[in-house]
Amino acid sequence: MLKIKLAHFGKRNQSHFRIVVNEARDKRDGSYVALLGHYIPAQEPKILEIDVKAYQAWIAKGAQPTETVANLFERYQSKNPFPAKPKKPSRKTLAKAEAAKKAKAEEKPAEEIKIEQPAEKTPVEETPTEEKPVEEATVEQAPAEEKPVEAKPVEETPTEVVPVTEEK
Repeated sequence: MLKIKLAHFGKRNQSHFRIVVNEARDKRDGSYVALLGHYIPAQEPKILEIDVKAYQAWIAKGAQPTETVANLFERYQSKNPFPAKPKKPSRKTLAKAEAAKKAKAEEKPAEEIKIEQPAEKTPVEETPTEEKPVEEATVEQAPAEEKPVEAKPVEETPTEVVPVTEEK
């Protein structure tokens, strides 16, 4: 019975596989009937090349692919067989991002407190609704809302320490 399987070539940690048609009971790396492609997982990006027409012809003749070869063939037919994995951000960039978040978090509560304080000083009083003549309503004016004054933070400049030299 013929199998479509991987034949191992290359050094240790530098594997290179050939996709071959071989007798099921033959050695993995022995002689083969037909070469259908190759797969190099050690390179970046991984390389996978398969002769699709020859692969399908051998399937039609009765050759059975191994699970690994069948999975590789499915990946080969997809548009992106080996999608790039997103890189993890480095510790430095994570630390910078975290520091920026903390700085923003410290600024926001101070602004919220300043905005909320004037609102608490001027409570809204509900007056009972009475029908008033139209003339009186036009004469009265609504009290102007007070805008909160934003205080700018004072920048502190460090004082320089000058060493005192004694005269002899």
